[in-house]
Amino acid sequence: MSNQERKELLEVFKKIPRRTLVFIFLIIVIFGLFKPWVQIGAGERGIVMNFGAVQEKVLQEGIHFRIPVMQEIILMDVKIHKVVTDAASASSDLQDVALSVALNYHVIPDKANLVYQTIGVEFKERMIDPAIQEVMKAVSARYTAEELITKRPAVSAEMQESLTKRLLLSNISVDAFSIVSFSFSKIFTDAIEAKQTAEQNALKAERDLDRIKVEAQQTIAAATAEAEALRLQKMNISPDLIELRKIEANLKAIEKWNGILPQVTGAGAVPFIGVSDLKKN
Repeated sequence: MSNQERKELLEVFKKIPRRTLVFIFLIIVIFGLFKPWVQIGAGERGIVMNFGAVQEKVLQEGIHFRIPVMQEIILMDVKIHKVVTDAASASSDLQDVALSVALNYHVIPDKANLVYQTIGVEFKERMIDPAIQEVMKAVSARYTAEELITKRPAVSAEMQESLTKRLLLSNISVDAFSIVSFSFSKIFTDAIEAKQTAEQNALKAERDLDRIKVEAQQTIAAATAEAEALRLQKMNISPDLIELRKIEANLKAIEKWNGILPQVTGAGAVPFIGVSDLKKN
């Protein structure tokens, strides 16, 4: 601000009556000391209290005016929060079980005043954690240790349903629930591993037996087919067929002969293969 502007501003203040200046000053002091407004941020709600009494009206996000001294505004977080809780319980077959679960939840915005009135702002410690512990123990006690593993989706769904009903009574909504982990005693874990190993070995032995049976059936089928072929071939052999095969062999020999008789022949030798057979015909 330049010197000229400052002089002009001073001239304006000199023209304002002194009483008006005092009144403006008092208003500024009152606003600073009593702060007759409140700003509610995103994901929050304002709980209105008149002389300490919780009112039905719940303030939404934004700036709101309040009556100093008489009214107090308590901010309540209604965003989604996540909590991971561990619990030790027992299964229906008396196996020790250690569970870890994750829960997403939020305060129902329109019921924030009731939550503050009945529980306060520390609702996680007072309501969420105890409810999770109780539900985890109650549900796990209805299943055997093996079922907790094999029926994990059903166990998780039952826990979520129980928690939803329980927390809704306190105006807290469950957004998501999941089982992070199950853990059992070392003896039970070793027994489960041994059982799985035995089942795998039994399944492998069964598959090997099936393979051997199939191979044996294939071998029998091949041998049967070969025997049947030999039987049919033997049935087709007759004296006439044998005689025909001899004639065919002699004809092939004649076709290959070049017409030259051997130079040296023994007594009674016949230089023509199968001549006696041809004479018979």
